[in-house]
Amino acid sequence: MSKELRYLIDQLSFEKGISKETLRSNLESAILSAVKKRFSDSDNITLSVSPDNYEITACRIKSVVEKVQDDGNEISLKDAVEISKEAQVGEELNIPIDIKEFGRIAAQTAKQVLFQKVREAEREVIYDEFISKVDTIISGTVQRKERGAYIVGIGKAEACLPIKETIHGEHLKTGDTVRAYIESVNTTSKGPQILLTRANTSFVAALFKMEVPEINDGIVEIRNIVREAGDRTKMSVISNDSSIDPVGACVGMKGTRVQSIVRELRGERIDIIHWSDDPRHYIAAALTPATIDKLGINEEDRTAMVVADDQQLSIAIGKKGQNVRLAMKLTGWEIDIISETRYSEIRQENIDISLDQTSSDEE
Repeated sequence: MSKELRYLIDQLSFEKGISKETLRSNLESAILSAVKKRFSDSDNITLSVSPDNYEITACRIKSVVEKVQDDGNEISLKDAVEISKEAQVGEELNIPIDIKEFGRIAAQTAKQVLFQKVREAEREVIYDEFISKVDTIISGTVQRKERGAYIVGIGKAEACLPIKETIHGEHLKTGDTVRAYIESVNTTSKGPQILLTRANTSFVAALFKMEVPEINDGIVEIRNIVREAGDRTKMSVISNDSSIDPVGACVGMKGTRVQSIVRELRGERIDIIHWSDDPRHYIAAALTPATIDKLGINEEDRTAMVVADDQQLSIAIGKKGQNVRLAMKLTGWEIDIISETRYSEIRQENIDISLDQTSSDEE
């Protein structure tokens, strides 16, 4: 049986990436469980598996007494001396149990428990590996689609990428290689559940960290990032080094860095702006790609009135209000936008009202 166990442990250690010592320890627990099922009174049974040759040794611990009253836990001095000549009353004696008497059923039970222990250990290995990778990007292969999610193979584990966490309009097929952000790793009865996302703003931030060394090194800092996945992302950045242009670092030479990320995001537009503690500059920049003519703010209410050229109005607002909506999320300010024409009309109306009031006063 020891040769069979050695082969089994060597194979499982190689295939599952679990240490032999861990498997040996689990094996002891498994066989002890099988042994205890063989005996009705088994609290005093111990078992060990040799780390050298995987020989199994099982013993029942009994107290040496003059007269036996509990056969399961006591042994007479007469019988004890036959096992150990130095046995004395009051001592505990390890009495060997013949493993062979358990037969094939006990051995099979031990194997089943061992495989269960291996599965548990394997789950722990997977959990330990991926819990440290939360908040990072990983690459995997789409295995299948089931119950509103893609199952992605990532090494020895499978991860779940919910369809709602993919980029809008994205359709993945079995065999596709996909990169995603590890959002969380949770423990379940079926093992670790690794949740992925491609829709979260953190995915874009992580892509920039991978692509832009200045961000990875902490020279350029992402202050805020907002996103409507598949359509547009707005990101504000600042440099901790006056000689480094944060926007230029993110865009890269001839746009190579940002274009690499745009391709990963299936053509999603990305607006990168300078963060500013001046709300006027920050709001105007947040409305990129529109050009703003005039801007007034109410700091107490955190509201802003923006005047845009008639031709820039639709760009500032964006399709279905997306551009101004993201600008408000990025800055934390409520933004109203009017055209230059409407602004002139309001000014004229105010002037007329003022003139009428003056005339009335004179009369």
